[in-house]
Amino acid sequence: MINVDRTQVMAFRLAALGLAERGDARPADLPVLDLGVQEYTPGSTSVALAARTSADLEDDRLVTVWAARGAPQLHRLGDVAALSERLWPVSDADASARIKSGAIPQAARLGVAALRATAEAFREVVREPMPRGAASTGVSALVPRELTFDCKACRARHISGTVWQQAGLAGGVRVLSRGRDAMLGPLDTGPIPAANRGIAELIATYLRFLGPAGPAEVAKYLLSTTAEIRAVWPAELVELRVDGRKAWLPADRVGALESAATPTRARLLPAMDPLLQGRDRDVLVPERERHKEVWRVLGNPGVVLLDGEIAGVWRPRLSGKKRVDLTVTAFGPLTAARRERIEAEAAQVARARGVPSATTTFE
Repeated sequence: MINVDRTQVMAFRLAALGLAERGDARPADLPVLDLGVQEYTPGSTSVALAARTSADLEDDRLVTVWAARGAPQLHRLGDVAALSERLWPVSDADASARIKSGAIPQAARLGVAALRATAEAFREVVREPMPRGAASTGVSALVPRELTFDCKACRARHISGTVWQQAGLAGGVRVLSRGRDAMLGPLDTGPIPAANRGIAELIATYLRFLGPAGPAEVAKYLLSTTAEIRAVWPAELVELRVDGRKAWLPADRVGALESAATPTRARLLPAMDPLLQGRDRDVLVPERERHKEVWRVLGNPGVVLLDGEIAGVWRPRLSGKKRVDLTVTAFGPLTAARRERIEAEAAQVARARGVPSATTTFE
């Protein structure tokens, strides 16, 4: 039995996610695009890419879609058809868990049919670029009533976001913009899946970047249940122990885990960076009292990665078109040398945000 500790796991994940060394590969060529890069706030995906490559951050081979959990994520355009099949629920129980919402309590009984009806409605409605609100109105009129609710803010009855966004990829929808002027557009993702194809590959992808881990972590990542993911858990994975806890990893990644070295680098990662997608938060941040500083109900900060550990959080504020001002809150004392490394890395945030310079204030 292979035994490793959390420090070794962190070193493995940082290498797998492209955070041990900054290369010069174009964004779509970065391995982390196998997993996807979530957009949390405007420009956050560019910050995530800048932490991994010195190349131009624009890449027309990438597209933003609603992917795992219905979250907006950057993926390779060439991967979306297979991704649609891999993310399709494996059962009615799986679908019910993913769309569970207090706003639509009767929806769970529909299972996979809820996502299929919504995907079909998307294909009927989103045939050209259109405002998200108009798309929502059109889709809401076509789906079963159990999937809609009376929204006081909108003063209208419309589809629940838990169904809407998780059906978007199968419905052939791309996210063109977000915010006040949010726009959606059509995207060729192949036919609506008849059934899940590739759940084993999806699980293996999670483990290649955020492993070693188990069914519970993958289930949380997909908004499913541990029982549903355990039922489709690939038999060929290697079982090992992380600080005595059972976990699994694809066989071809065991050598990388055992040989991973802790990097001596500073990186400023955005909120919801792929590193932060791991559901075993005690591995990422062992001090539980710090969890509420990293993962908030609303308004997550970015994190400071320093010498292989999450060492603090940061928040940006744009100062016109000339500068981005960063406020860093460290989890412990920082030497002058460590502060200098963080200040130097702030230039990458400026590059990602399209401004010439950055300032850094330590709290």
